[in-house]
Amino acid sequence: MTLLIDSVDETNELTEQQMLEIERLINFAAKTQQIEEHSEVSISYVSNERIHEINRDYRDKDAPTDVISFAMEELGEGEVELSGIDMPRILGDIIISVPRTKEQAEEYGHSFERELGFLAVHGFLHLLGYDHMTEKDEKEMFTLQKEILNDYGLTR
Repeated sequence: MTLLIDSVDETNELTEQQMLEIERLINFAAKTQQIEEHSEVSISYVSNERIHEINRDYRDKDAPTDVISFAMEELGEGEVELSGIDMPRILGDIIISVPRTKEQAEEYGHSFERELGFLAVHGFLHLLGYDHMTEKDEKEMFTLQKEILNDYGLTR
């Protein structure tokens, strides 16, 4: 596998197979984006209450959401990039609300696994610097998301 992925299910609702499938999907996405071997990412599966708290505390948005990404390569004001020989690339953290994933899968009429994969890829692309703040950026990101999911075989 390309990436070193640390997955934690705080809800204890996912099966080992579901978590492994998301890791395989993210590794597939990393290969399509030519991410360096042994780059690191963490994926946390949390409750609506927990993602609400994270959204409020770190993004000043007082509501639950489906996925949040914290990219380690985005430097804030006054921060300095760390680099060195043999240092792994640390992409960041993806946090996914399991209850919200279930709700959205039902709402969109596809499987829980498809929605979970969609959110994981969405969060992963944010770690790589993709965004959807403008119509042009949204089209680019969502097209890439769809291509990755379709090429992997996780279709609607």
